[in-house]
Amino acid sequence: MNYKMIRYVLSLVLRLEAALMLLPCVFALIFRETQGLYYVVAALICLMVGAVLSSKKPKNFDIYNKDGFVTVALAWLLLSALGALPFVLTGEIPNYIDALFEIVSGFTTTGASILFQVESLSHTSLFWRSFSHWIGGMGVLVFLLIMMPGQTGSRMNLMKAESPGPSVSKFVPRVKENAKILYTIYLGLTLLELILLLLTRMNWFDAICISVGTAGTGGFGVLSSSCGDYTALQQWIITVFMIAFGVNFSFYYLILCKKLKSAVKMQEIQGYFFIILAAIALLVWNNRVVIPGFGENLRAAAFQVGSIITTTGFSTVDFNNWPELSKMILLMLMLIGACAGSTGGGIKVSRIILMIKTVRKEIQSIAHPRAVKKIKMDGQVVEHEVIRTLNVYIITYLIIFGISLLLISFDEFNLETNFSAVAATLNNIGPGLGLVGPISNYAFFSPISKIVLIIDMLAGRLELFPILLLMLPSTWRNK
Repeated sequence: MNYKMIRYVLSLVLRLEAALMLLPCVFALIFRETQGLYYVVAALICLMVGAVLSSKKPKNFDIYNKDGFVTVALAWLLLSALGALPFVLTGEIPNYIDALFEIVSGFTTTGASILFQVESLSHTSLFWRSFSHWIGGMGVLVFLLIMMPGQTGSRMNLMKAESPGPSVSKFVPRVKENAKILYTIYLGLTLLELILLLLTRMNWFDAICISVGTAGTGGFGVLSSSCGDYTALQQWIITVFMIAFGVNFSFYYLILCKKLKSAVKMQEIQGYFFIILAAIALLVWNNRVVIPGFGENLRAAAFQVGSIITTTGFSTVDFNNWPELSKMILLMLMLIGACAGSTGGGIKVSRIILMIKTVRKEIQSIAHPRAVKKIKMDGQVVEHEVIRTLNVYIITYLIIFGISLLLISFDEFNLETNFSAVAATLNNIGPGLGLVGPISNYAFFSPISKIVLIIDMLAGRLELFPILLLMLPSTWRNK
C-alpha cells in the first residue's frame, strides 16, 4: 500500500474538517454564543493532527483499489473521532461515546440521537449537527477529488469506495469533472429547498438546518418534534425534496443533458417511484381509522414513506402508534432504501431489482434448462461479476445484521426495539420502532451497544467492505 499517500489524503480530510468547523462559529457570532470558541479549538486540533500525519507531499500519488477502501474507512473514522470534540469541549454532550454516536450519526446521515431535548443545544451545535449530514451526504472525499492531485484511476478508486450504491456512474471521462457535477447538483437542490422554505416564512435558522439535513438525507432536526410543528405546506416541501435526494444523481445529469427519455427509462427510477406510490397508497388505506381526514392522512403517509425509504429519518407523527401492517411497510422500506448514486442509504433499489431478476432467471432455468437467459438492466447485460458482488454484499449484510442484533441483545430490550435499532443504524435511517421510535432516542443503550451501532452506521454508509477491510490482518501486509 502507498502509506505516504494515505497519510497525505487523511491530512487533507482533517484540514477540510478544520475549515468546516469554522462555519458554526458564524452562528455563534450571530446568536452571541461562547460555544464558538470551542469549535475554533477543535479546528486547531484537526489542523495539528493533520500536520502530524503528513508534513510533506508524497512523490507517488497513485492510490490502488485496496488503498482506496482503506483510505476512505480511515478518513471517516478520523473525521468522526475529531468531529465529536466540539460536543465534548462545549459540555453539551460531555460523554465522549455519546458525542461520537451523535456525530457519526450525523456524518453517516443516519439521524439517530442520544439527546432527550434537542432544543437544549446551542444554535452553534445545532448547526454542526445538521451540517454534518450535508458533509457526509455526498462524501468529503468526493469534494476533495476536485482539488486532489493524482491519476484518474486513483481518484476513481476513492470515489468508488465512498459513493453509496453497487456501482459508480461516470458522467464524463474525468473523475474531477464528475465530482464537480455531483456537487453542483447537490448544492443546487439544497439552495432550491432553502429558498422555498424561506418563502413559506419558516424561521431562517430552521430552514437552513432542515435543508442541509434533507440534502444529506439525515434526520437531525432543531426541534424535539422533528418536523411535526411545521405547516402542512412546509411538510410537503420537505417530503418532495427528501424523495428528490433519494434519486440516483445520474437521473438529474441526464435531464441537464436534455436526455429526458433516457432518464425516465431508468429501471431503478421506475422501481423507486413505484415502491413509493404503492407504499403511500397502502398506508393511506390502512391508517384511515387512526388518522381521520384524507388530506392529513395522505400528508402523513407521504412524509413518512419519503423519510424512511430515503433513510432521512425526519418525522411528523409517532408511527409507533400506527397499525401493525403500516409499521411492517415502514420496516420493509428501511431495508430497501433509496437509489444507488443518491445520498440515501439502505440496500438500494437497484440491488432489489437485480435480486428479483436473478431469482426469476433461476426459476426460468429450472423450467427451461436449455434456454439461455441474460439479466439486463436498462437494456445492458449485467455481468456475472456484478451478480457475484451483489450476492456477497447481501450475505455480508445479513451476517453483520445478525451479529449486531446478537450483541445489543445483551442489554435485554425487546426484539422489536433491537431489530429496528440495527435496521435503522445499518441502513442509516435514524428512528426505528419500539423504544427507538420517532419520539424516542438511543441514550438508554449501554456503551458497548452504542459502539456496535456506531460501527453499523459507518459500515452502512460505506457499503460494508471498507470498514471490514480494516479488520483484516492481510490488509496491512505489503505484498
